[in-house]
Amino acid sequence: MQKRKLGKSNLEVSAIGLGCMGMSFGYGPAKDKNEMILLIQAAVERGVTFFDTAEVYGPFTNEELVGEALAPMRERVVIATKFGFKFGPKGEQIGLDSWPEHIKQVAEASLKRLKTDFIDLFYQHRVDPDVPIEDVASVVKDLMHEGKVKHFGLSEAGVQTIRRAHAVQPVTALQNEYSLWWRKPEEEVLPMLEELGIGFVPFSPLGRGFLSGKISENTTFDHSDLRSTLPRFTPEARKANQALVDLLGKIAKRKKATPAQIALAWLLAQKPWIVPIPGTTKLHRLEENIGAASIELMPDDLREIESAASKINVQGARYPEKLEQMTGR
Repeated sequence: MQKRKLGKSNLEVSAIGLGCMGMSFGYGPAKDKNEMILLIQAAVERGVTFFDTAEVYGPFTNEELVGEALAPMRERVVIATKFGFKFGPKGEQIGLDSWPEHIKQVAEASLKRLKTDFIDLFYQHRVDPDVPIEDVASVVKDLMHEGKVKHFGLSEAGVQTIRRAHAVQPVTALQNEYSLWWRKPEEEVLPMLEELGIGFVPFSPLGRGFLSGKISENTTFDHSDLRSTLPRFTPEARKANQALVDLLGKIAKRKKATPAQIALAWLLAQKPWIVPIPGTTKLHRLEENIGAASIELMPDDLREIESAASKINVQGARYPEKLEQMTGR
């Protein structure tokens, strides 16, 4: 597995990471813990060194899973987790909270669940409009001075917020959704990251599974699967967006690869400081995703994808309005 550096930082990770959320949360019922521990460890054995979790996934259970799985091989891996949500008495998510005291409490709790002395990359999960980003950056800077955090990250932040944060404490990585079916980061975010030397970690690089070609207009989702609430996953939108999967399939056939591998290879070809974090709960999918790192898309391939994709109008918003309002602040 090739390595990549996230921007100008010295944080080196595998070219493809592993998003662990879906093992515990978000895409139907939580999977068997022991099976997921073995899957995470299998990823390390195959060269993956970058693992993504958050306190809100579960909540809390995903960090516990990742911590238990990686404790025996902690020195070989980079663990990213996130703060910024507020929870009710039953663990339900009830809003945002990035006040400094809360961030410190989250850091301590995450360290315990992750069974570690330090968090490699600590992201603000969503920008809290009530708390100046300078205060957020400052408290993470303090945690870094204490040795509890190694790197500061932001997720789904807007360009002005990133600049303001970066002026207080250099941001190592930004985590936003980015894939062939969500290309908004190309407008303002990617040029700014290049300017400031910040790495980019695309989540949902396979369009929440859609770009793998394994989801059709007839697929049904469990009520606990967040895709059942997303406008982009209505049957009508899936039918319209199949054109993008067909395009990936066409290139994949020529490259003796899969649509998912082409989608990931396309992301890797955009910038040398982009590290996608596809999630999976299956070993054969993990191996398929890892295989994308060795697929080289030539300039002609990229031009063909660009030309064809520009004619496809992706249907459906990626989030319901309330969730979309929490992004790009």
